[in-house]
Amino acid sequence: MIPAVQLKESSRNILNEVLTGLSKSQKTLPSKYFYDKIGSGLFEKICELDEYYLTRTEISILQNNIDDISNVMGKNIRLVELGSGSSLKTRLILDHVENIDSYIPVDISEDFLTDIVKDLQKEYPNLKIQPVAADYTEGFSIPGSPESGSRKIAYYPGSTIGNFTRDNAKNFIGSISQLVGKEGGLLIGFDLIKDRKTLIEAYDDSEGVTAAFNKNILNRINRELNADFNIDRFEHRVLFNETEKRIEMHLVST
Repeated sequence: MIPAVQLKESSRNILNEVLTGLSKSQKTLPSKYFYDKIGSGLFEKICELDEYYLTRTEISILQNNIDDISNVMGKNIRLVELGSGSSLKTRLILDHVENIDSYIPVDISEDFLTDIVKDLQKEYPNLKIQPVAADYTEGFSIPGSPESGSRKIAYYPGSTIGNFTRDNAKNFIGSISQLVGKEGGLLIGFDLIKDRKTLIEAYDDSEGVTAAFNKNILNRINRELNADFNIDRFEHRVLFNETEKRIEMHLVST
């Protein structure tokens, strides 16, 4: 239950989307709300799990192809990372692409983003870092650049595009096109369908970290919207939807 209370603007936005999703016959919650500071920290732990093959696979792809990627991206670019998280994979690009004008990490969790940018600024003291705390699925502005001729390239790793329906993915790619402009570019990661056991275990790890990550969205609703979900009465359940050809995480009320 979510009582009627005085909420700040950001929480009212969350409330509207939560109520819309929970009013459906097949209830849904926007995946972006996984990523408050607690959720972002849990996701970083997920990326280190043996079962979660995605991060190490993508890092391997980047390492094996970084010279080709760097050549295609060119020089004097503005790198805009959508959903930057810890910027782990981005460091490979920052270390190899010449004359990066600026790095613009965009993340929905402002507290988490602030901490990461502090660390990055120590590692790359000569790099202009312009963080943007925003929901990258909505409209947002890129900070002004000292180099007007620099080319904007969006970076969207981690196969996060899989969180969208096909229609929403199409619209999202269109919005990225507008963001980077006619001469811009997009470096994006996709996961391929593979054996079901590998997929299921990647999202239902033996340590229960992904289950905690999934349930944290209810904890967040409790914290920010004064709701009263009993977290212990929900189960984390993962399945592969054969019709839609996608992995799904569910919260099942017991």
